[in-house]
Amino acid sequence: MVEQLTTNERESALAILIVMFIVGAVMTVTGRADAFGVHGAIVLLAALAGIFWIGSGYYAPEPSPERLSQYYDDPTKAGLLIAMGWAVVGMFVGDWVAWQLVNPNLAFDAGWSSFGRLRPVHTSGVIFGFGGNALIATSFYVMQRTCRARLPDQLTPWFVLLGYNLFCVIAATGYLMGVTQSKEYAEPEWYADIWLVIVWVVYFVLYMRTLARRKEPHIYVANWYYLAFILVVAMLHIVNNLAVPVSWTGVKSYSLFSGVQDAMTEWWYGHNAVAFFLTSGFLGMMYYYMPKRAERPIYSYRMSIISFWGITFFYMWAGSHHLHYTALPQWVQSLGVTFSVMLLVPSWVSAGNALMTLNGAWHKVRDDAVLRFMMVAAVFYGLTTFEGSFMAIRPVNSLSHYTDWTVGHVHAGALGWVAMITFGAIYASVPWLWKREAMYSARLVEAHFWLALGGTITYVFAMWNSGIIQGLMWRTYNENGTLAYSFTDSLVAMHPYYIARAIGGLMFLIGAIIGCYNIWMTIRTAPDAASEPTADHPIPAGAPALQPGE
Repeated sequence: MVEQLTTNERESALAILIVMFIVGAVMTVTGRADAFGVHGAIVLLAALAGIFWIGSGYYAPEPSPERLSQYYDDPTKAGLLIAMGWAVVGMFVGDWVAWQLVNPNLAFDAGWSSFGRLRPVHTSGVIFGFGGNALIATSFYVMQRTCRARLPDQLTPWFVLLGYNLFCVIAATGYLMGVTQSKEYAEPEWYADIWLVIVWVVYFVLYMRTLARRKEPHIYVANWYYLAFILVVAMLHIVNNLAVPVSWTGVKSYSLFSGVQDAMTEWWYGHNAVAFFLTSGFLGMMYYYMPKRAERPIYSYRMSIISFWGITFFYMWAGSHHLHYTALPQWVQSLGVTFSVMLLVPSWVSAGNALMTLNGAWHKVRDDAVLRFMMVAAVFYGLTTFEGSFMAIRPVNSLSHYTDWTVGHVHAGALGWVAMITFGAIYASVPWLWKREAMYSARLVEAHFWLALGGTITYVFAMWNSGIIQGLMWRTYNENGTLAYSFTDSLVAMHPYYIARAIGGLMFLIGAIIGCYNIWMTIRTAPDAASEPTADHPIPAGAPALQPGE
């Protein structure tokens, strides 16, 4: 049951929702049938749902002061469940567009179902929907345990979580209607950008408030990584989305940057989104959940700190390696290569630190699929960071760029690193949060692991093969000095690899669906009698009480 808000928090929530209601109503009326009006209606409905939720318990008694002796985990629980929902939706759309590349007729002649509109729904759904919700939820969990401090209030974490998901819904529906800023990462509308800035600043303030209230004098390294993720993503988002709307009642806007400057800004954003959203945040997740699950201390705390500062500094300079052989100045391209190669050092320090943490616990890796998720994630993190540094070298990039090799590299990181560590963290968290002895079915966790691993390997190897073949075919000349193969010839050669890619994605999707079922059944299963409250112990055994060193 969700913990009741205080009277002040209920009043603050209603004030926020009323403002959202007014904004949504204005957008709906002025935007009418276009995307601006549709998004206004979404905001309006979200505000109405929130007003009903808060209003239904408005006159409820004040929550018990005893709650302050326990961690506040309701937002974490909701965030993990929402993350799994986004995983299934995002992976389903991703596999759909993969099959569209096998058979283009699967777009069904509908504008909203075309590859160009579904592809950003997939990328945003899995990166920001699945990954973002998992990061927010686990950061709340880890921050409280490692600081031995409850979240400072009950309203702010709900605002961050639900406000972030409102942004994700607006972005996804905008993509389906063909509305983006036409950049590589298909950024959403200007008003969605402004809303995300508000949510993200509140998230940062919440994190700092909790750190300031900590009872542990030391700030554990996982919090360093989470905080870097929050702070730098805010900076990246604000700078890359600086734009001037054409109208306050429309979706169109113009970026403040143009030409080479816009490209450089976009890839400064794009590569550092990989660095601080898909790397730093999930390293924070790994540095808490892997030692906790293995019941082993981190192999080297010093290595984790060195890796943090190396990643934080080097990544900022590497984005230009996406723009080799373009109008970007040569010295900027060379700077990107240099820092990309140096990035291998702090990246492998983290991967090696994680794997050496498992020394003395390899028997647990053999028997525990949850820990195996985390171990495989560390392996893929090491492989992917090596590949990224290798592909940044200009001669290698001349073969790999614009080919499926890049797609394979991205998904080795997304599926093998990000998704694997997230599934491991979720499987570890669910029994802890809902006070269960273990997951509903260890066999289903095992099945999910092998489907995820098999799907990742199938996908990545298919794209590695197709990408290298593409690169070679595009640079092969005949004796007359003209291209030996047309683009159509290379496309025909890709067909079997695209089938394999779609099959690998389907395996990964089935694993995620199995995971959702297993989590749901775990939550529905009644806790053990030993965990029930008694007169002598009103707080259940294993409940999230404020204990150090968790």
